[in-house]
Amino acid sequence: MNKNKSGKKQKIIWIIIVVIAVAVIAAVLYFLLYREKALPVDEPAVLLEEEASEKIQPEISSVDDEYFKSLEENIFSGGPGKDGIPAVEQPQYTTADEADSWLLPEDIVFGVDYKGLVAAYPQRILVWHEIANETLGDEKIVISYCPLTGTAIGFYGNLSEDIQSTFGVSGKLVNSNLIMYDRATDSYWPQIAGTAINGISRGYRLAEFPIIWTTWEKWKTAYPGTKVLSRETGFIRDYDIGGDPYGSYLEDEEVMKGYYTSDRLLFDPINEDDRLPLKTVVVGIRDEERNAAAILKDRLREEKIIEVDLGGKTVIVTYDAQLDFYSAHIKESGEWINAFDAMWFSWASYYPGTQLIK
Repeated sequence: MNKNKSGKKQKIIWIIIVVIAVAVIAAVLYFLLYREKALPVDEPAVLLEEEASEKIQPEISSVDDEYFKSLEENIFSGGPGKDGIPAVEQPQYTTADEADSWLLPEDIVFGVDYKGLVAAYPQRILVWHEIANETLGDEKIVISYCPLTGTAIGFYGNLSEDIQSTFGVSGKLVNSNLIMYDRATDSYWPQIAGTAINGISRGYRLAEFPIIWTTWEKWKTAYPGTKVLSRETGFIRDYDIGGDPYGSYLEDEEVMKGYYTSDRLLFDPINEDDRLPLKTVVVGIRDEERNAAAILKDRLREEKIIEVDLGGKTVIVTYDAQLDFYSAHIKESGEWINAFDAMWFSWASYYPGTQLIK
């Protein structure tokens, strides 16, 4: 009888141990697969409205007000919730030699050569995260990429003279374009516009820096000492060939290119413009008054230098054959102006009636 009781006790103990072990394993797997990485310790909390409004007070014209309202009224949910697409925080890097073991020569990378930061951010990685928060000197910066509009733009995280913030993915879209949110004021920032359309920061435009859309082979040839964003992001994602959930940019892929080359849009743009096929890639430039121009890349490759009248100022766009990219500046002042790739449907929707050079 005692033996039976002892045996039953042992069985119960073993069952409890097994249940606890399964629970622990399940918790660990959940943490690895689904839980998002904690924000850096120095991350600013959302500021109180009174505190922020004293420091961030952009003037908004009636025209701007209507524009922001139009964008806000046409926001769609992209599916994942806020931070459901997790930004890369405190990026880790590898050397070019190490990256050669997994990057193909024709892989798309987003290159940064600015104020001492020389780094490549592979499209294979950023397609899963869309934002990488980094520090440049003592300033926070954002490397952003929107797969649905083919836009890679660099931003400073300065919301005012004394407020800096990192950014996250809101899970929302307008004109199919990524809407970022800042973690200091929780305002929404459509990437192509680069301006907050709601919240305390509404009307504030972020300063930008150049990001070069090129291939790994071209980038490492130009910058052999570059560092490369590591696949050790803290998240489990498919960063291998064929891991892009939207398709492929590789020309020699036998598989379908998916979203990037189809005529299919996931969401309708606010404005439509049939001057070009929807996903034609153009080089877009715009100023603070939303004067905008789009240049066909083949035209720029052929002519090497193109002058564009933008709001009464002459912008010179120069093609760089080594990187298959370009730079732009205002002729009169020499001031740098951002020029970046964008799919036509989204660019034309943000900037209706945009000047088109084809």
